[in-house]
Amino acid sequence: MQYYEDIEVGDSQEFGEYHVTKAEIIEFAERYDPQPFHVDADAAEDSAFGELVASGWHTASICMRLLTDGPIQDRASMGARGVDELRWKQPVKPGDTLSIRTEVVNKRVSKSDSRRGYVDSLLEGVNQHGDVVISWIGLGMIERRTAET
Repeated sequence: MQYYEDIEVGDSQEFGEYHVTKAEIIEFAERYDPQPFHVDADAAEDSAFGELVASGWHTASICMRLLTDGPIQDRASMGARGVDELRWKQPVKPGDTLSIRTEVVNKRVSKSDSRRGYVDSLLEGVNQHGDVVISWIGLGMIERRTAET
C-alpha cells in the first residue's frame, strides 16, 4: 500500500489500455449526454466534428476507470477534493484506444486532519497516436502512514 509519505512531487506513471467502441459511445450518450454528435452517426457528419465522437464525460469516466484499475487500487486513497482545469483537448472516436499518464504536481499535509495528505496530480488521457484527448488536475486525499499531532 502506498501512503502519502511514499509519494513525491514529480512521480509519474503511464498505464492502462481501453478500447472505445461505437456502441459504447452511443449507449453512454443516450443515457447521460444525448447530443446528436454523440448518439447519431448521420447527424454527427453535419456537426463540427464531422463524425460520431464520445462525450467528454464518457472520456473522463474511462480515464477514471483506468485510474481505479491502476494506481488507486494500490494507494491509501481517501477520495478526492475534486478536479481543477478539466479540458477536453481532442475528440475521442470509435476505435480509439486510450491510456493515461499521471504526474504528481503538488503535495501537502492537511491542516484540518493530520491523518491525511493532499496530493494533486496531472492526469492526461492519451489516444493510440499519442495525442492528449483529456486532462485535469486531480485533487487527491491520501492517508498518512503516521499522523503528526
